[in-house]
Amino acid sequence: MSAWICRRCGVQYADTDTPPLVCAICADEREQIAEGGQSWTTLDSLAETGHRLQVEELEPGLSALTIAPAFAIGQRAFLIHTSAGNLLWDTPPFIDDAAIEQVSALGGIAAIAASHPHFYGAQTEWSAAFDNAPILVPEADQEWVMRPSPAIKLWSGNCAVLPGLTLVQCGGHFPGSAIVHWQDADKGKGALLVGGTVGVLGDNRGLAFMYSYPNYLPLAAGEVERIAGILDGLPHDRVYGDFESIEQNGPELIRRSAQRYLMRIRGEATPSR
Repeated sequence: MSAWICRRCGVQYADTDTPPLVCAICADEREQIAEGGQSWTTLDSLAETGHRLQVEELEPGLSALTIAPAFAIGQRAFLIHTSAGNLLWDTPPFIDDAAIEQVSALGGIAAIAASHPHFYGAQTEWSAAFDNAPILVPEADQEWVMRPSPAIKLWSGNCAVLPGLTLVQCGGHFPGSAIVHWQDADKGKGALLVGGTVGVLGDNRGLAFMYSYPNYLPLAAGEVERIAGILDGLPHDRVYGDFESIEQNGPELIRRSAQRYLMRIRGEATPSR
């Protein structure tokens, strides 16, 4: 049997003799089935085709993890370091012995969490490689866990996962969509790791509030207001997204971005950026 991995989203499924007919996550209207139809791979196949983990330090206490060559959605994962261990955020869809050695050298993994189900990746494999580190899944999104594990722990609302790190449920993209508030980042100014809960734009000058990114479905006005309010209440300056980062003035850019979305949704004039 194999634990099949969807080539489109990178989420790993439970062990079966043959792959599922379709990836339930990609068949949902927030994602897409890949052009050419559903296809699958495995960790062994990815290793055979030369995939590997790359690690980059972004600032003291924060490392970005990416897979090369790029695979599936291609997002960054993050390893956030604390005095009590590290949080793996938005789990990579690939792991091998070399990746385990790289992460072990950085202090290993004390807990695993993700911004939303598209980024669950190979979370069960990563947990097993690090003493069954707890996998923190929002109760509201537990139906999207495609590979069950006894390491999965459900949470809702806010979850103080490690010293200075709090998971905050924002909803929107998925009911359980979440961010990490990293209190000690940037010399105490704080940072948000937003994953796909909100999207940092490619020019690093704003954020997107979307129900579906690939299908261009916006959130309702009330959802945008609520999420922006949650983020505005968390002390921070930097914002780390799944592909891009905002280095400073995060709160102001969040407020302006939310205003721009709300005015468009309501049919009003859009303010200058």
